[in-house]
Formats: sequence, C-alpha cells, structure tokens
Amino acid sequence: MDLTSYAEWAVRLVNDPDPPPPLRELRDQLAAVFDAGDEATVAALLNVLLVLHPVRPQLAAHDGRGWHLHLAEDPTDNPAAGAVMGLAAVVAEHGAERLGRCQDPRCGRAFLDTSSNRSRRYCSSRCATRANVAAYRARRRGGQ
Repeated sequence: MDLTSYAEWAVRLVNDPDPPPPLRELRDQLAAVFDAGDEATVAALLNVLLVLHPVRPQLAAHDGRGWHLHLAEDPTDNPAAGAVMGLAAVVAEHGAERLGRCQDPRCGRAFLDTSSNRSRRYCSSRCATRANVAAYRARRRGGQ
C-alpha cells in the first residue's frame, strides 16, 4: 500500500495557513509531528494520532491492477485517518528524518524528503535558491 499521497496531503494541510475550521486542530496535531525533533517523539505523537483517527484497510482492484490495499474511508470523508496513516507509513518505511521543515528562516514550511540521500533542506527550489543567493551575498560582503 503506497500511502505517500496521503502523507503529501498531510504536508499540504500543515502548510495551509487557513484550513477549514474542522481541520485546524488536525493541522496543529500534524505540525507537532514535524516539529517533534527526535524519532521517539515523532513515533509517540503518531501513535496517539493513530488511536484518535483509526483506519480500516480493504482490498480493492481497479484500473487493471490486481488486488491491493486501500484505506476503507474516503479521504474526503475522513481526511485525518489518511493523513496520519500516510505519515506513519513514511516514518515506518523511511524514518522520521524524512519529515522536515524548510531551513530558510523566512519560510519554515513542512516537506517530505524523498531524495535518495536524505539531503533535502528546503521545501522548494525557490527557497533553496533564495537561501543560496543570500549565503553568496553574505560571503561576498565578508570578503570585501
């Protein structure tokens, strides 16, 4: 079961400055996971959220694919379950270090590090470029 799309939805919710009122508490709960800092705390927070927002897997076959697992609830009906399960699956398969916050001090948005060497530090190429340009300008000023 590939739950990456659910985890990506969780990231979008964490980065949403003004989610619909029913999703604000969930956004804050998911943001705490990204801000936890260490793997044990990430796991503990996700375990609490998995109890609060349980999922029911079911077998499905569609689009010419054989039987595979899906979450039984429609993510639009129960977005919390999918978001929490998606993040838990990423942590279980790849580690908590795959959940990150943008290192650009002006940003801080959440992201999933899908790089092969776990080296992502910015939420987007825009933030990476902005930070690199700022560092370059600071070096130039220091060298003059």
